[in-house]
Amino acid sequence: MKELVIISGKGGTGKTSLTASMAILAQNCVLCDADVDAADLHLLLKPELVEKHDFKGGGLAEIEADKCTACGLCHDLCRFDAVDNENWRIDPVACEGCGVCVDLCPEQAIAFPEQKCGEWFISKTRVGPMVHARLGIAEENSGKLVTLIRQQAQEVASRDNLDLIITDGPPGIGCPVIASIGGAAAVLIVTEPTVAGVHDLQRVTALADHFKVPCMVLINKFDLNADNTRLIRRKAAEAHMPVVGEVPFDPVFTQAMVQGQTAMEYNGAGKIQSIVKKVWEAVLNSPAMRD
Repeated sequence: MKELVIISGKGGTGKTSLTASMAILAQNCVLCDADVDAADLHLLLKPELVEKHDFKGGGLAEIEADKCTACGLCHDLCRFDAVDNENWRIDPVACEGCGVCVDLCPEQAIAFPEQKCGEWFISKTRVGPMVHARLGIAEENSGKLVTLIRQQAQEVASRDNLDLIITDGPPGIGCPVIASIGGAAAVLIVTEPTVAGVHDLQRVTALADHFKVPCMVLINKFDLNADNTRLIRRKAAEAHMPVVGEVPFDPVFTQAMVQGQTAMEYNGAGKIQSIVKKVWEAVLNSPAMRD
């Protein structure tokens, strides 16, 4: 079983559009949307829900009035001023869930119930099963949720005898990205020829290199700035990363998206379809995906 994780150092590079297009070419794969803070792969693939589960992660402190002696230690310890020392209650909005008051309360009068932070799903799509999630507004533990849905995607792949998982990873270099690339067969970095694109490509490359995950680079909208495209090629060569393709800027991606389709399904996108097919062949023929 191979897992290809598609990431980008920054948002807006076209990563999800290209992920969905490659999934159409792959067929019979498991899709995993690991961008749990802003999941949008479902907009293109219109999943049909099969399973729905609550995601719980972290807790919030609650003072149990019948045990509390109003000693005030929790108020003194709380760095977030979440403890109301008149009514001896904890403000759930101010509480950061650090658990210090829970561990150090001499009367053990503070409960720490686990909180529902979001939901995760297993669905059917026109290219195969899909595991995806929705993190609650302003909720934390996105890295834990990413790990959970990647594990579920592997279980689905094993159950259905599918040997490829395509994961749409989150942008950036934070905790969700770290959780999305560990143990992957290969990472495909989608970048664009802008100053921010070049900078963030270097950051995410360093991250993947730290975890020893093989990387490939795809330059999207390569024709917007020839100098930065050449710079990306040079940076990729210096990091010993193959550039598996260059996709020109084309409004057909947006036009297809408006119709709820990928570029590979949209009439009149023949040129782009040919380019994306060549990119996908290069990805499949890369050493990391072939071995």
